[in-house]
Amino acid sequence: MKVYDKNAVARHLDLTPKRIKQLTDKGILKEYRPGLYELAQARVDYIRYLRNQNPETEESIDYQTERAKLVRAKRKNEEMELAVRSGELHKAEDIERVMSAMLINFKARLMAIPAEQAPKLAEEKDTDKIAKRLMKEIKKALTELSDFQTLFCEVVKEDEESDS
Repeated sequence: MKVYDKNAVARHLDLTPKRIKQLTDKGILKEYRPGLYELAQARVDYIRYLRNQNPETEESIDYQTERAKLVRAKRKNEEMELAVRSGELHKAEDIERVMSAMLINFKARLMAIPAEQAPKLAEEKDTDKIAKRLMKEIKKALTELSDFQTLFCEVVKEDEESDS
């Protein structure tokens, strides 16, 4: 059996001689004789020490479970991509952009009602007719607001065209 000094063991384990001395003092590496080490045994002792330092080693990983998790994650990702392409699922940024556009349009539509209707209502004396006319205009604005799908498609198309 061949034995080596701490410098040779340090080179073999890619450590410094000082680190070999520290590991020996801790009882991790065992000297065959004072100042000399059996290289194969030092390597095994050092590997055991490293495994104990990091319990998440290859031995503790269940590759079947990890593979199943990966396959499940890939499947869910593919299902979501399919739902996005088929229009069943939308990205949060698209929804935010569409909702912002809808609310801006709705606000503009409501703000325009007084200017559009004031001249027509000025001549009207019957409050029921005034209320009906205003209600008709408000319902038009609400109808535009309720047509989410059409507005969503318009805003997304506009964004796609501006990106191109």
